[in-house]
Amino acid sequence: MTTPSRGARRSLCALLPVLLTACGDSPAGTPDAGPPWDGTYTELEDRGYWVDTGRHDACQFVDADNLDPLLCQRPSGFDLSGCSAAELSTLEDQGIYQVVLRAERRVRPDRPASTFVSGGSISFRLSADGSQDALGSGPLLTRDTGNGTFFFSGRRTLALTTGNLVTTAAFAGCHVPSPGVITGCYVSCVENPVTGYSKTLGTFEATRMTWAPREGEASGGLARVGEASTTMIRPADLYIAKEHAYVVSLDRPPLLGGLSVFDVRDRTNPTLVKTLSFPGDTSWNGVWAKDDTLYVASNSSGLVILDISDPANPTFVRRAEGPTTVHTVLVDGNRLYANSPGTGTYVYDLATPMNPTLLQIVRPTVEGGYGDGPHDAFVYENRLYVSNASDGFQIMDVADLNDVRQLGSYFLPRLATYAHHSAVGTFAGKTIAFEGGEFAGSHVRVLDVTNPAAHIPLIGTFRMRAATSMHNLLLRGNLLYVAWYHEGLRVLDVSNPTKPNQVAHYNTFREDDPGREHSVFEGNYGVRIPGDGYVYLVDASRGLIILNEL
Repeated sequence: MTTPSRGARRSLCALLPVLLTACGDSPAGTPDAGPPWDGTYTELEDRGYWVDTGRHDACQFVDADNLDPLLCQRPSGFDLSGCSAAELSTLEDQGIYQVVLRAERRVRPDRPASTFVSGGSISFRLSADGSQDALGSGPLLTRDTGNGTFFFSGRRTLALTTGNLVTTAAFAGCHVPSPGVITGCYVSCVENPVTGYSKTLGTFEATRMTWAPREGEASGGLARVGEASTTMIRPADLYIAKEHAYVVSLDRPPLLGGLSVFDVRDRTNPTLVKTLSFPGDTSWNGVWAKDDTLYVASNSSGLVILDISDPANPTFVRRAEGPTTVHTVLVDGNRLYANSPGTGTYVYDLATPMNPTLLQIVRPTVEGGYGDGPHDAFVYENRLYVSNASDGFQIMDVADLNDVRQLGSYFLPRLATYAHHSAVGTFAGKTIAFEGGEFAGSHVRVLDVTNPAAHIPLIGTFRMRAATSMHNLLLRGNLLYVAWYHEGLRVLDVSNPTKPNQVAHYNTFREDDPGREHSVFEGNYGVRIPGDGYVYLVDASRGLIILNEL
């Protein structure tokens, strides 16, 4: 079958606005993106998320073996004699930072100190008046920033069945190697009710989450057409159908998430027309539509079915048979795939879209796995590609749901890796999967999945700043659209999949947006391209953003 050009697809879909869900947002990419790739590649070593580049700075903790807890919140615990007050004085006294940690030594009273190297990440926020200061999910205890000094400490308490786990950490800045980047030393002290007291020492690199160096708001011909916010907190996913954008949101108690409906008939002026949530059910993470039915992935009530025959006024129909937690949903033809973490992918028949019938539960086999997936899934040519969280990436034959077979697995390096989302297409006759992760250091992996039972080689990668996380992927022909949280939207030319090349971007993240948080999961959550000539984004603070399609 001949695949119409991207411009031709836009024209066809423009004539059929009511059927936008069938025009451009099916899971599969272009059947074959064709040249210029000749299909040859060199298999790459998978280095995981965190790539060790050595110590981030030369400063040291003064008394590494001293287990005095007060040293975890005092600058006197660090030797900062080689640090540059002149460089530190250039820093603004505020900002949102993502931090890459290099742990180097651990001390416990019940065993000898150990030297090791391991990666990690955390975030912090400093505000000009101190009102929003935070380290991770906890408040700051002390802060001394400005006039050539950079030091703060914070504490987090986690309630366990065995007691409280209390972590106190201190960060001492030493140098500013480039604008918005701070390097220095840190110490983390943990009071564990089971294992006792321990202290971890290391160095860090903190990156302020302004736009990447030398970048503007947009490039490559992308431009904002329209934008609209919502009263719902933390928008996380969207779907475009019937000239409306359906945006689902997570909650942050006491603030509510749920569904926001935008009329997008005028793309330059999208209008919020309705919000919807249910008592005790306000954390909605994924959304898809088919005909007059909207499917919502709820973290507390499973698969929620809404009637959108009146597109501006969705009404509740039922909750489908299945799990009480659904994280993501996807429709492919007359099948709906709902992913329930720790349980499996529930497959439904949509012969009657408002009454899905459960057909099968797909559970990949993972020896020695953590059992925390599946997080998401993608369907292409009768295969289900399961992003199985910490258990890697599995490929299932789902042509016959009565005979589901596991074709192969790609196991990620265990250190800080997480299979989150994927997109699959055909290039030069080979089936290529673009696998994406989550958390700091996550990046695009390009995998040859033509023969997964024999071998799945890594043939390409694409990374952004080491402190940032990507989120979701969307393949359209030879263009891969990546929703990359703080990095906004990244558009990659993958016509040669071994060498993904950025051709456009749009930055959505801004520190001063109302409701902006400081975690690694901030910025652009999702992207949809329904084929109507526009690209639709959802940002955790800004809500719906509409761009022109390339």
